[in-house]
Amino acid sequence: MGDYLIKGGTVVDGKLTPAYRADVRVAGGVIAEIGSDLAPRGDTETQVDATGCYVTPGFIEPHTHFDATMWWQNDLNPLPGYGATTIVMGNCGFSAAPISDDVRARDEVVGIFAFFEDIDKQAFVSELPWDWRKWSEYKASMVSKVRMPLNYAAFVGHIAIRLAVMGLDAWDRAATDDEIARMCELLDDACQAGALGLSTNQLDFDGDERPVPTFAAEDKEFRALFEVLARHPGTICQVVMDTFIRLTCPATLEKFARLSEGLPIRIQWGGLPTLDFQKPILADLKRQHEQLKAEGRDFWTAYTHVSPTNTLSLTKSLIFAQSGDFVWHEVVAADSFEEKERLLADPEWRARARESWDTKAWPHSPMNNPDRLELRNSDNGVGPMNLTLSDYMRMTGIEHRSDAMADWILRNGVKSTVHMSPFPMNEEVILELIRDPKSLGNVSDAGAHAQMFCGPGENMLYFTYYVRQGKITIEEAVHVQTGKIAEHFNLQGRGVLAVGNPADITVFNIDEIERRPERKIYDTPDGMGGITWRYTRDPAPMRLTLVNGTPTFDRNGPTGERPGEFLSPVAEFQYAAAAE
Repeated sequence: MGDYLIKGGTVVDGKLTPAYRADVRVAGGVIAEIGSDLAPRGDTETQVDATGCYVTPGFIEPHTHFDATMWWQNDLNPLPGYGATTIVMGNCGFSAAPISDDVRARDEVVGIFAFFEDIDKQAFVSELPWDWRKWSEYKASMVSKVRMPLNYAAFVGHIAIRLAVMGLDAWDRAATDDEIARMCELLDDACQAGALGLSTNQLDFDGDERPVPTFAAEDKEFRALFEVLARHPGTICQVVMDTFIRLTCPATLEKFARLSEGLPIRIQWGGLPTLDFQKPILADLKRQHEQLKAEGRDFWTAYTHVSPTNTLSLTKSLIFAQSGDFVWHEVVAADSFEEKERLLADPEWRARARESWDTKAWPHSPMNNPDRLELRNSDNGVGPMNLTLSDYMRMTGIEHRSDAMADWILRNGVKSTVHMSPFPMNEEVILELIRDPKSLGNVSDAGAHAQMFCGPGENMLYFTYYVRQGKITIEEAVHVQTGKIAEHFNLQGRGVLAVGNPADITVFNIDEIERRPERKIYDTPDGMGGITWRYTRDPAPMRLTLVNGTPTFDRNGPTGERPGEFLSPVAEFQYAAAAE
């Protein structure tokens, strides 16, 4: 930690205040002064020339899945080079705590998390210390053992809570009153230890077409957990809803509005859809969203400003199963590369695969859009590459798209991947949501799906597309990924440049930054005892990223510093009595 004087920049403070020219002084890890023509204070203060640059709060990544990967990839590459200073974990009902003494139940927690987020299960088990049972103990282990360049905050996952209390029964039945009481105790433990609140899941089905355990929760279980949150002001319930597969979100939103009625809790729901194919449910969800706001309900819709990428991988991928295609998922689940090759070449399997793509996969899935499936990542380089699956069918004369993809993968190796072009976006809705007072943007899934490349660097599009095209202002682009997010999570002092706040700051020239193209790096466990690749990006770059007053990125690149701190939700009244 050092003292810095950031000179000559344009301050965008994260509160939608019009941008203004000012210097910013950092001392002792906090913002000490903001003003015009600040004079240096001796040789101990490092001056940063910010001429032509914006000086803003550090960016917050509000939906990530570094819960596992942070234990073996604690540099969080490439986030520091994109100005990020805080991540939020424990999303989608997935968290590494609490767990029970039953190893089988712990393995279910790991297996669910690993499947849905494309994270290696073996590494998850071996690289984490598992020296906890309750969430409070997990938090203590994180704080003592993990050092990261970004601050971090986390939900406690409802899936983990159910499995910790009910064991494998969590998949199949409602909880008893005694089990609900124990769940409430575990949630209370997490909230007291500083969890952001509870995340739950009403979206996902696993590779055996089973809904995740939170689908088995009855209304009284949700209501009891909500009542625990109501006793901890500043906490949140995040509900991941289905706007992507079965499109059940409208009914789910109505359910959670009913279950939380009369309780002073914030609900983050996911969320108003921003992709063209989701338009059939958009009007209904917009109506509900506006009604909840008019009623004064504390419901915030999460949303993404980028299209999710789909990468069809045979080593680990949920895309086939999530698309309703469980025949190709058999290849993903095969426990050796030789078995994967055998299945792809087997006539009986091929016949079932054709039928699955024709009758089971949903219409907007990769399987039914061969003109948008790109053959561009060969493991052995045989090729052909950089053409679509439709192009390959025409080139080879193979009549069915499933047979064509199996043929190309056999030629190029089962570690090859096939990529789907981004879904067309509904930009009008995105612009509305950027300005909506009850919306949470910059949602990314960073830390998961490493071969689908979710997250890191996508925040630059707010500047490089929306600001440069004149669609939003620089103040809006900063606010949507700083002050607004900090307000949502009650992270007091973060997300805003103000004297006395922690010095989470980034400095950048908008003409220098880009969302850099993805590139492959081989440093990720492959689930079979070896190393595979993941996508990363070169830095945007930022001129400077400070976390708690310590540089994590500068003109020379990542600094290697690890100043990140655990953050808890803080409302002005929270735990006041306990503090006294």
